[in-house]
Amino acid sequence: MNVLMLAPEPFFQPRGTPISVYFRIQALSELNHRVDLITYPLGEDVENPNLEVHRIPNLLGLKRIKIGPSFIKLPLDFLMFWKAFSRLAGRRYDLIFSHEEAAFLGVILGKIWKVPHLYDMHSSLPQQLENFDFSRSRLLKKAFTRMERFILKHSQAVIVICQDLRETVKREGFESKAVLIENFLDFPGPAYSEDEIRAKRKELAPGGEKIVLYAGNFQPYQGIALLLEAAAKVGEKARFLFVGGSPTENEEMGEKAEALGIRKKVVFVDRVAPSQVPLYISLADVLVSPRLSGTNTPLKIYSFLKSGKPVVATRLWTHTQILDDKISVLVEPDPEHMARGISFALFNEDARRRAETARFLAEKEYTPERYLEKIRACLEIARSNFKTGKSL
Repeated sequence: MNVLMLAPEPFFQPRGTPISVYFRIQALSELNHRVDLITYPLGEDVENPNLEVHRIPNLLGLKRIKIGPSFIKLPLDFLMFWKAFSRLAGRRYDLIFSHEEAAFLGVILGKIWKVPHLYDMHSSLPQQLENFDFSRSRLLKKAFTRMERFILKHSQAVIVICQDLRETVKREGFESKAVLIENFLDFPGPAYSEDEIRAKRKELAPGGEKIVLYAGNFQPYQGIALLLEAAAKVGEKARFLFVGGSPTENEEMGEKAEALGIRKKVVFVDRVAPSQVPLYISLADVLVSPRLSGTNTPLKIYSFLKSGKPVVATRLWTHTQILDDKISVLVEPDPEHMARGISFALFNEDARRRAETARFLAEKEYTPERYLEKIRACLEIARSNFKTGKSL
């Protein structure tokens, strides 16, 4: 098929949705489909013989687009609509594949050009307003709720990335369209030798301390401040490694660590390429996800499970959709319980047994073959519903 994909974010950048978009494109390419991607002006090019990227012009001179909802996306999405409209006017597409809020545009374009539409639902649109503290306006939330229902109703198929979103689609009455495709694929990277891992470990923890790793962005909902407070309560035999913050964010959190009296106990590493993350996972003793809010499963959880390292996470729905006490160490979202959980994971044999159980589960359930099967199934649902006139 010829697929027109709409992705309202910088592509490619190593953060949540762009990573998911990358693997969707890879899967479509492996299934011999061709993708024309309409996206924002920022981001790095990626190599794929079946991908052609069409960026909207950077009329506003943007250098950065923050994660989550923002008013700056309104003119960008307007430009995306007309870019997509011109592509559809110039050639025939078999499917429109839209991510996040661009699905509203995709549905309209699909109706105009009579092309099936597939919605990649990375999160609930009204819930984003709360998660990113964008607005508490009831009117705006109501508008986003109606827009989400419109998209679900008029799309021929829907990809959901976690159980919570599947429940959302089910409540709206569109469960038959939904396919759960978790974001569990990893970027290929170099095979790091034991000597390389030891050398990097010695660099980061020269005193032979145990290493507790957080990898991800530094948005408030991720719980970085909570983890720093917990670090102050864990013994001196542990060093806390934070990978993924910007230089400014690292400086801010470094000041907080200084105020807590643990500056020598923490190490901040700027954002790294996705292919480098496995190195940090390999050298860590414990992996941690201190997330405080949201309902989507963090992408990192799947990589953590595959690693065979103990995982400590807050006992919230964002994690417990996937994690339980048999494969992880779940704690209440406060510094005292987080510190106890980390100490347990560092020094208790039961934590290592849970990690091995998690690795076995991940190797069975989260494979590239399963991912391709799910993508193929979603495409079949979209084509079938389009042929029968469902959602038109």
